[in-house]
Amino acid sequence: MAEVDTEVPPLPPRYRFRDLLLGDQTFQNDDRYQEEYSMDSTNAQVQVEFYVNENTFKERLKLFFIKNQRSSLRIRLFNFSLKILTCALYILRVSLDHPSTQSSDEFSCCQTLSTRQRDSNTTSSAEIDWSLIFCVNRRTPVWAIQVTVALISFLETMLITYLSYKGNIWEQIFQISFILEMINSVPFIITIFWRPLRNIFVPVFLNCWLAKGALENMINDFHRAIQRTHSAMFNQVFILICTLLCLVFTGACGIQHLERAGKHLTLFDSFYFCIVTFSTVGYGDVTPQIWPSQLLVVILICVALVVLPLQFEELAYLWMESQKLGGNYSRHRAQTEKHVVLCVSSLKIDLLMDFLNEFYAHPRLQDYYVVILCPTDIDIQVRRILQIPLWSQRVIYLQGSALKDQDLMRAKMDDAEACFILSSRNEVDRTAADHQTILRAWAAKDFAPNCPLYVQILKPENKFHVKFADHVVCEEEFKYAMLALNCVCPATSTLVTLLVHTSRGQEGQLSPEQWQRMYGRCSGNEVYHIRLCDSKFFGEYDGKSFTYASFHAHKKYGVCLIGVKREDNKSILLNPGPRHIMASTDTCYYINITKEENSAFIFKQEEKHNTGLPVTGLYDAPSRLPVHSIIASMGTVAIDLQNPDPPEDSGKLTLPTENGSGSRRPSIAPVLEIADSSAILPCDLLSDQSEDETNQSDEEGSVGSDFVKGYPPNSPYIGSSPTLCHLLPQKAPFCCLRLDKGCTHSSFEDAKAYGFKNKLIIVSAETAGNGLYNFIVPLRAYYRPRKELNPIVLLLDYPPDNHFLEAICCFPMVYFMAGTIDNLDNLLQCGIIYADNLVVVDKESTMSAEEDYMADAKTIVNVQTMFRLFPSLSIITELTHPSNMRFMQFRAKDCYSLALSKLEKIERDKGSNLAFMFRLPFAAGRVFSISMLDTLLYQSFVKDYMIAIARLLLGLDTTPGSGYLCAMKITEEDLWIRTYGRLFQKLCSSSAEIPIGIYRTESHMFSTSESQVSINVQQGEEHRERGESWKEKTAHRNSTTSDQSEHPLLRKKSMQWARRLSRKSAKPSSRAERISQQRLNLYRRSERQELSELVKNRMKHLGLPTVGYDEMNDHQNTLSYVLINPPPDTMLELNDVVYIIRSDPLAHMPEDSQVGQQARSRNQQDFGTETRDETHL
Repeated sequence: MAEVDTEVPPLPPRYRFRDLLLGDQTFQNDDRYQEEYSMDSTNAQVQVEFYVNENTFKERLKLFFIKNQRSSLRIRLFNFSLKILTCALYILRVSLDHPSTQSSDEFSCCQTLSTRQRDSNTTSSAEIDWSLIFCVNRRTPVWAIQVTVALISFLETMLITYLSYKGNIWEQIFQISFILEMINSVPFIITIFWRPLRNIFVPVFLNCWLAKGALENMINDFHRAIQRTHSAMFNQVFILICTLLCLVFTGACGIQHLERAGKHLTLFDSFYFCIVTFSTVGYGDVTPQIWPSQLLVVILICVALVVLPLQFEELAYLWMESQKLGGNYSRHRAQTEKHVVLCVSSLKIDLLMDFLNEFYAHPRLQDYYVVILCPTDIDIQVRRILQIPLWSQRVIYLQGSALKDQDLMRAKMDDAEACFILSSRNEVDRTAADHQTILRAWAAKDFAPNCPLYVQILKPENKFHVKFADHVVCEEEFKYAMLALNCVCPATSTLVTLLVHTSRGQEGQLSPEQWQRMYGRCSGNEVYHIRLCDSKFFGEYDGKSFTYASFHAHKKYGVCLIGVKREDNKSILLNPGPRHIMASTDTCYYINITKEENSAFIFKQEEKHNTGLPVTGLYDAPSRLPVHSIIASMGTVAIDLQNPDPPEDSGKLTLPTENGSGSRRPSIAPVLEIADSSAILPCDLLSDQSEDETNQSDEEGSVGSDFVKGYPPNSPYIGSSPTLCHLLPQKAPFCCLRLDKGCTHSSFEDAKAYGFKNKLIIVSAETAGNGLYNFIVPLRAYYRPRKELNPIVLLLDYPPDNHFLEAICCFPMVYFMAGTIDNLDNLLQCGIIYADNLVVVDKESTMSAEEDYMADAKTIVNVQTMFRLFPSLSIITELTHPSNMRFMQFRAKDCYSLALSKLEKIERDKGSNLAFMFRLPFAAGRVFSISMLDTLLYQSFVKDYMIAIARLLLGLDTTPGSGYLCAMKITEEDLWIRTYGRLFQKLCSSSAEIPIGIYRTESHMFSTSESQVSINVQQGEEHRERGESWKEKTAHRNSTTSDQSEHPLLRKKSMQWARRLSRKSAKPSSRAERISQQRLNLYRRSERQELSELVKNRMKHLGLPTVGYDEMNDHQNTLSYVLINPPPDTMLELNDVVYIIRSDPLAHMPEDSQVGQQARSRNQQDFGTETRDETHL
């Protein structure tokens, strides 16, 4: 039996006509089966035949004519051809018919209808020759063909009626199609038996309606055969067109025939009359003359008034429904055009504009189409945006689900260049939003395995589910790592945000403020890549060290080389150090205002060497190219970093003198082409460690004396990158992690009792999510000096679970406390007066609101309260919507904020993607929105390395040999370096560090009142006088130096008012003005005292000392901003914070500890005064 089962022949591929007549004969004539299934006395078996359908002749006919898709389609096509043939024969008969020449004796059947002679020239509308209406001149060949067609149609109609009979014969008889078939076929069949009726008129032109029905059924069968279900709109348009054609054809043929007894219109005249009538034009040059034709016109108009509105109504309804669904993206367009698919849960206007602006900011993506696949109805604002001509031709909205293959087919996912799957971050349950994203990613990968996936995930624990995607951005990973670096490297969030946004570098260039022009110009810097052998920037440094290439490329071209990738290695290395020798196959990653391919080169160096002139730069003459085509757009960049008079030798800087003694200004050592192990400090970190090891007992006592380096033993989620960190030798008990409650191991109950040496970092979050782990790791990384580790306090709305505590208990000085930022007692207990940074993380429960932009209301008000209570505290806030950052540190009467608001509107009207960049909280790095990092995922479509570089900068990934981001502060001892270019050389030659930008803080005037303006101006002048002592030695300040004497007001009236206030501050004020200022100062002093008394009373109530709070000063009259890759001639200023990429300390670790110790001591002796003082953290 098993043998029989394995040898059963397959079913036939289609139902054939032989099967219709003979049935299924598979098993009837096979002797092998007869022998095997023969009856036996011992083993009796019965052969059973199974049929899918009832094995009767009627059922087989029904299967062939109706049920089977292919055969039914062929039958309908044959039927449609017959109907078209009959209409064509009617036209042929009309063209051969000449009613003026026919006589009544030729038609004996029509002799009883009229007894008078016809005269075509004298026939009037009152006298109708009915013989011309009922009888026509039909030639024998035409009659024979029409009879044959009629006979076939009659038999087919009767057969179909029989097969579709369901018990009610009258229902079948009174169908319109059956009646029309009988009218057009039975008269011709009768003429076979009665010859005199061969010339009787038969309205064969009515077969057009039967042809219309056959065509509709044929189209339906065709769509069913090819499994096409989204064809309702096409069907309705097709039906409407067919209805109009049938009405016109019926009217033209009917009027032409009836007018045989009247005006003798031709078929074309009748067609012309119908078109003019149905179009409501009505010229009147052609009109029916007899009442039968006029009656037919009335009937046709009535039918048209009933049928056509119904058709148009159905079409309008389907069109509106198709507008909601968005239609289809045709296969032809998908094969001839390039498109990407954007899958989202709900499409908001901000998300859409961020994607479109960033995606189409790249020139090579201008011809791409964006197909949006969203399950919800299109929003009204989104619809309005998509109707703008700029986007209507390039963006297609489809309503559908990514989990349905039909919708993915509509979006032509298999032909797409990429698929972006974004999570809905406004959901209350972010885990559920991640689950939806995961399913969308799986569905897209299943449907189109070769389509690159760009996935955005919210929770880090869900990241490993989509690790198959080409690029993945985990929101909480980036968010917490960026907020953590903001505490040690100020405004890291602004630095990274500007790097991952596409900008023209023209923002703020029309502003009267120097800092806005400089800040906007430097914001145009982005990360680009190029192979060394193809580069003019770096091609000449083949075989040189990385540090040498980075410095000289910056000196010569103004570009900042930050990383490199070997051809045989997939890992990107940030600042691999001087021991990395550049090869021609290396891929270089650099920061510049535009990529090298879009740069203009003006080489004048050789000419000046030949003429004996000093080399001043590459851009001596102003370029007429646009900003996006000019390298760095910074003017002269190849500057002399030494004395104004160049030395006679090769132009390299001389070595520094001993301690810089004498009247000569200290000089900087040159950057060597090949690394010298004895001349380069292995790493500042190592010397810091040695200092910690030798002096720790004196400085820190028992606190932190037993830290070890290692990898965290417990990771809270799968997929976290292992990072070498400072750890405790033994895990701390969970009870010791609670800051505000003592335990058997410790009796401390507040931050003051712990006696921390460094300022605290407080993190306010709703829950202890796994992403919070990424906040701790960068602050406890092994390259952070041990003596500079800041205690971390987690202020959580809900206590963390043991799983999270197990992950953080191995880190030193990490504590948690249950509380909220809107509770003053909780803030005081967690040590806010001893904190340097407070990080306020956006809460999941407040991310959704009835009004979208109100989701940040609670956070903004709470931060504003802390801003008033603790003015010197650096508060770093995360917001849901970037547009709400204008409310951070809000001053109601601040004219400067009003001017910045106007500047933001101007930049937005110009099409800037960074219109919010001039808001002071964002420029200073005090506010951040994770939605600003969405562009990181969008940019990875063009720059597939951006995510990897961002993760290395933020410390999320640690690659052996790759450097890390840190910062150094410019002190008074460092001001002798003067310029950023000299600092670049200093860092490269001494410690092999690569600077990438400056964080600058300036005293500024906020014109909220006259007294405050005058005070700020005086303070700014005093500050400048203190800093001018070292500037007098230089020739003059560069144009890039910020001019603090200019006032930050854009409107003309505001600028005049500010100048008037400045003049008033220098002149003796009147008595009334002095009284007004005194009253205002008294009011402000009383308000400040009231707030101070409130805080002190609460501190006394909690048993906390108030000494620390008295030391808090108001430093709000400053502005800070980030300068990415400033030009080499940018002057350094006091308290500038320089962003540097420091090479990996482990990559330069000596193998022998003694040799390493001697090298460190020797380096400290040689370069101690030169490097440790100028480049210390």
